[in-house]
Amino acid sequence: MSPKRGERVAPPPATDGFDMIYGDTDAIKGWQDLCTQATGATRTAYFAITTNPEPAPPTDKHHRLKADLAVGRYNGEMLPQWQYEVTGGARIWYLVDAARRRVIVTYASMRHPKATDR
Repeated sequence: MSPKRGERVAPPPATDGFDMIYGDTDAIKGWQDLCTQATGATRTAYFAITTNPEPAPPTDKHHRLKADLAVGRYNGEMLPQWQYEVTGGARIWYLVDAARRRVIVTYASMRHPKATDR
C-alpha cells in the first residue's frame, strides 16, 4: 500500500537502527489498531524493535518465537521471527532481515495470537 495524503508519516530509522515494513495488509490493519488502542506501548515497541530487534539476552516482552514459528518466509527468504509483547494480550511478530537492516511485521494485534496457544 502506498501512503496517501493525510496518513501518518513513519519516522526514518536511526543511523544504526532498522527500518520497519509491513509484511502484508493484515499487519497494516493490526498496526493501526495497536496505534489507536495502545499508543504509548506501541511507540515503545516500535523503538525497541527498530533499535534492537534481536536482544541478547531476550526478555519476557521481547523474544524469538519457538519451534515452527521461529522462522518465517518473506520474498522467498527464511528469516528469524521474533515477538514483542505490547500489552498483556497485544503482540507484534516480525521477521529480522539483518542483511537489509529491516524488520518485517508479520502480525500485529490487540489479541494474543492463537498460533502460540499450544
